[in-house]
Amino acid sequence: MTPQYVAIVEKDPDSAFGVWFPDVEGCFSAGDTLAEAAANAAAALRQHVEALESAGRPVPSARALDEVREDADVSEALAAGALLIAVPLLSDAGRTVRINVSLDKGLVDQIDDAASARGLTRSAFLAQAAREKIAGAA
Repeated sequence: MTPQYVAIVEKDPDSAFGVWFPDVEGCFSAGDTLAEAAANAAAALRQHVEALESAGRPVPSARALDEVREDADVSEALAAGALLIAVPLLSDAGRTVRINVSLDKGLVDQIDDAASARGLTRSAFLAQAAREKIAGAA
């Protein structure tokens, strides 16, 4: 099962939505819309965890929502109007797996065109699209 980390989303007037993780010190993100902030948070969490792992540092465990809510800084943020969201840790297993997927030829052509325009392979494009969809991006 994919671990879910609690994130705090804050919004000041005339600013983007800011996101921080009580369980992952130093991991933060932002977005102009709530949906963009959530998608960016998933990407930031993944990159932060990958950096911890590559540095040989431990990855903090995700605590339960009720436990996170008891933190003084979280309570203060919630009292000021912040939101809590669950952000999945979309980490790779470190190995690829070949799968067989059937798609309409027209869709495959569009996927190939979009992948090529971004300098990606079909597989990399589909993996990126799946991560974004799982993370809640529109």
